[in-house]
Amino acid sequence: MSSRTVPGALAGRTILVDAGHNGGNASHAEAIDRSVFIGTMSRACDTTGTQTDDGYTEHEYTLDVALRLRDLLQQAGGTVVMVRTDDSGWGPCIDERAKIGNDAHADVGISIHADGGPVGGRGFHVNAPASIPGYTDDIYAASKRLAVELRDAFLVTGMPTSTYFGRDGLIERRDFGGLNLSSVPKVLFETGNMRNPTDARLLEDPQFRAQEAVALRDGLAGFLAQRP
Repeated sequence: MSSRTVPGALAGRTILVDAGHNGGNASHAEAIDRSVFIGTMSRACDTTGTQTDDGYTEHEYTLDVALRLRDLLQQAGGTVVMVRTDDSGWGPCIDERAKIGNDAHADVGISIHADGGPVGGRGFHVNAPASIPGYTDDIYAASKRLAVELRDAFLVTGMPTSTYFGRDGLIERRDFGGLNLSSVPKVLFETGNMRNPTDARLLEDPQFRAQEAVALRDGLAGFLAQRP
């Protein structure tokens, strides 16, 4: 994607950026363990997330990438709705995270995560909603295109697609409340495996996180360039 395409596609658009988990979740166990209905089942309000072997937490990582992405999107003329902007709170619950994007009438949404997969497994995968009548059937096709655009853009970082989950870096999910309850095209992006030493070194590198933010911006712009 050319540098001219990015601002043209993002200007005037509203993008939901959801940094997964939160720094205070561990100290609010009862609150985040509360069950919420997500359309296909009930799941916990939220979780504490994962971390690397040396203690770099997913909630800290996702916020860093989300803030970098926010800045790039705003520089390109986008309006960014953040689910959270610090790492000191807890939640919000997965159903609330979807509602934030819905209430903002966002053009697109992305939830940023890092996986806690098998130690021997590498890579990223993009979770898109399955088609669930009455829930995601209206955003299914667009979310699938979004997943492909983001997958293709993210490959430039050098992080491989997941060796242990999904296919070619893509998978459909029926069990993610932030996707099931979204009324805007949205994906949950597992940007790497924090339990794998090679992936962990990359995710802990500020320069790599800057590259990730650029790739995510370009993927979002590529998606929005195709939408009126």
